[in-house]
Amino acid sequence: MAIEGATTTNVSANSKLKDLFIEQLQDLYWAEKKLVKALSRMEEAATETKLKDAFATHRQQTKEHVNRLEQVFSSIGEEADTTKCPAMAGIISEAEDLIDDTDDGSAQRDSALIIAAQKAEHYEIASYGSLAQLAKVLGYMEAKNLLGQTLEEEKQTDMLLTQIAESGINYGASMETENI
Repeated sequence: MAIEGATTTNVSANSKLKDLFIEQLQDLYWAEKKLVKALSRMEEAATETKLKDAFATHRQQTKEHVNRLEQVFSSIGEEADTTKCPAMAGIISEAEDLIDDTDDGSAQRDSALIIAAQKAEHYEIASYGSLAQLAKVLGYMEAKNLLGQTLEEEKQTDMLLTQIAESGINYGASMETENI
């Protein structure tokens, strides 16, 4: 039974929601750690300078996101631990396939990299938004604030990637022809 506008004053310390929250934190912690490595490969594979710079910047932000997640674990009295994130593993695998399946130095590859990066961003936006809400319900206000801070950064990165795609990369890819 859902309680509209429920507050955090009577949340059980061993609630099922807390278990879910911790499991999802562990999932996101794994995802962010793997994304740091994947962003290096994406930066190397990108052609357009703006895109390379965006990947480099976001890799540094993602390292901070890992640190912030460690702060979240600490703020709720839990040890930082990971659980493999099948969603991010799939997104990273797809990004690697896109790199392998596109021509080096092509706008098509840059378009593909933006698509892969935005898939990761959208996953992270959904995860951080959901976890911030759970943290609020559980009364973990420091965790909520830390998660919310990262959520805003993920949204900004997503918007930047859209701007980069619209700045000419997608159009450039539409002008490239296949070698037959």
